[in-house]
This record gives sequence, C-alpha cells and structure tokens, in this order.
Amino acid sequence: MGKSLIGAAGIMILPGFKSFRPNETINLGFVGLGRQATFLLNGFMSLDGVKVLAGCDVYGIKRRRFEKRVKAKYGSSTEVETYERYQDILARNDIDAVVIATPDHWHALIAVEAIKAGKDVYLEKPLTFTIKEGEVLRKAVRKYNKILAVGSQQRSDSTFQHAVKLVQEGKLGEISHVYAYVGDPPTPYNLPQEIIPVDLNWDLWLGPNPYVHYNHELNPPISLDPPKDETIWGAWRWYKETGGGFTTDWGAHMFDIAQWGLGMDDSGPVEVIPAGYEDHEFMTWIYANGVKMTQEPFNEQKTKGVKFVGKDGWIEVSRGYFKGSEKTYDPEKTDDASGPYETRIPHQENFIWAVRDRKDPVATVEIGHRTCTVCNLGNISDDLRRPIKWDPTKEVFVDDPQAELYYHRHYRDGYDIPLV
Repeated sequence: MGKSLIGAAGIMILPGFKSFRPNETINLGFVGLGRQATFLLNGFMSLDGVKVLAGCDVYGIKRRRFEKRVKAKYGSSTEVETYERYQDILARNDIDAVVIATPDHWHALIAVEAIKAGKDVYLEKPLTFTIKEGEVLRKAVRKYNKILAVGSQQRSDSTFQHAVKLVQEGKLGEISHVYAYVGDPPTPYNLPQEIIPVDLNWDLWLGPNPYVHYNHELNPPISLDPPKDETIWGAWRWYKETGGGFTTDWGAHMFDIAQWGLGMDDSGPVEVIPAGYEDHEFMTWIYANGVKMTQEPFNEQKTKGVKFVGKDGWIEVSRGYFKGSEKTYDPEKTDDASGPYETRIPHQENFIWAVRDRKDPVATVEIGHRTCTVCNLGNISDDLRRPIKWDPTKEVFVDDPQAELYYHRHYRDGYDIPLV
C-alpha cells in the first residue's frame, strides 16, 4: 500500500493509516491472558522493535502472571499496566496494536472496537463466532484501513506452504477429494456447577454470551507460587453454548489449508451434509467444481491434518508431517521445531512486518472469514441434522429460512456488535 501511494507529493496518509519509521518500536497490548496468550507473549517479546505495554483479562491471577512475565523479560522497573476491561487498553494512544486471545465469543466485539479505535489487530482463530460477525469485522478492517492478521500459523509453516504450492501448481492433477480431519462438532454444555473464584469476573467473561454456570474447566486454574500454567485448554471450545467444538477449533487450521490449496480463499462450498445423513458417514462439504471435502481420517492414527487426492497423485500434510505419492513431493524445507507450535515466530513476525509496511499479512481478515464460514456451515448442518446449501458469492443460505436463523446469534442484554 505504501508503495502504491508514493507520488510527487510523497506518501498519502489515509484515514486510520499510520506509518512507522524503520527503527520505531511497535507497542502492543494484550486482551485475553490465558494459555494461548502466554505463547503469543513469549513470541512477540522476543522480536526486535516490539514492546508489550499492557494486558487485560477478567481473571485477576492471570493479570498478575502477565505483569510478572513482562517484567521478567524487560526488567523489574518496567512499567506494565493490566486491566479488567479491554476498553482501557483501546483508549491508550501509545498502543499501536492489540493481540486478542480471548474465548471465541468475544472475538468480534473486541476486534471491531479495536479497529475503530485505530489499532491494528492480531486475532486468534477462529476469526468470529458467527458468519455475520465475520462480515462486520471484514468491513471494519477495510473501512478503517487497519491491519488484521488471523492466528492461523500454519500459513507461515513451510511444510504446509510446500504442500499447497504443489497442489496449486497441478502436480497432483485435478483434485477430486480432500480429507480434512479435525474432530467432532460441539456438544451441549454439561459440566457441573462450581463456585466462581473470587478474582474472576464471570459476568464479564460471559460478555455477549447467554448465561452458563461456572466450571473450572472453562477457565483452567493456574498458580503463581509455585509457578504453574494451565495444563489443559479451556473447555469452553467444546460446547455449543460457548464454542464450536473441534469443527471450529481445529477446523480453523485444517479446513483453512484445504481452502487455500483449492484456491477458495475468496469463496467456499455450495453444500454441506452432516455426518450420518443417509449414506454420508462423514461431514461433507461440496464445492461448485465437484470437489468434495470430508471431515475424515486419512490414516489409522487419526492425525489432525489434510490429504489432497488428485488424478495424478496425493499429498498428506500435518504439523511436522508430510507424505506424498512421489519422492519429488518431499518438502524443500521444514520449520525449526523449537518452541511450541501454537505460536511459531514467523507468523508473529509476519504480522509485525505487515504493520510496518502497511501490507496485508499472510492470513488476512477475508481469509479468516471464509475459513470460519466453512467451520460454521459444518456446525449449522450438524445442528439441523440435514444438508444445507450455501451461495459463496452472495454469502447467503439458499432457500432455507431455518438455516438463516444461524447467521447470527442472540446477545445478552446490553451487548451488540458495534456499528461500522
């Protein structure tokens, strides 16, 4: 963008556009300080030209952990502020970008408000909780000329990049089938009720969500003395009331690779059929060109990954694994395996480069929205227990008033998606 706007008069500054000098520090604020945020924090603090200034979470002990780790990195005299409400971070003029790693039901509201407040955004996947939320966020990013990167780090993994390149170059011939194994859809919330911790604002954690009672598995406990992080992922992701199950949690990764390989980053399927419907053993997405994608294991180990099957060959790819029908399909290069996969540094570097250069990152808001739509369509079909038809050009359900009810969700009183 910067290059295209350079003319005789210099660089034109668009609304919401902020240029950075080469050595200028980019200041970050974090919203959501749970398990994924700790990985992201370690990654971003290791990058040159980046400074973490503040963090926000509804759980007091997580705010204290965040402050302790930032000071351990930068020095005990470092000023680092923590807040219970994300609006306090968005109000700070010294913060250039925010990293949002909250539960999914908060993604859209916080991200849209951050964009409107003039911040660039690194947003964890899946992009949003509903299709409408994704459309509103996409509009906000482009209207206010901000950078938004989705935390789909497999887009920055050289093994996945190599696999997609081979598919798109036609090395497998015409693709007929994609196996994308991620796991099951969400189930109804059934955890027993427990006492809410004193320093957890449960009402604020719920935010726009309808009320569900507290259980520690939704917000896994941690300890500061002795130091002990979460040992499980927050279970909110597995229940219909609070998440999208494996369909969105891992689908946001593996369906994303399938969409990318099929050249569908700006499109999507035309029909979705749930598992168990008539002769369909597995959830199935059908594209206009006849390609089928099934939520189906491609090996006995049930590896979470993707298998592309073409007329002339096949490729299997997952994290740290690549196999093809020909020896020439071996990856040219694999990533450094050091550190947790959840936040490989190249993906975070790509976001910082995008912020500096004012260019789209490798995982844009449009890409994130299309992938999230694929996930949501799967869960909608599963919930209705029948096929649904989708127009990926108009982004509407085809002659299906019942499915249209899933286009968005009911927010609790006092909450609404921001106007753009």
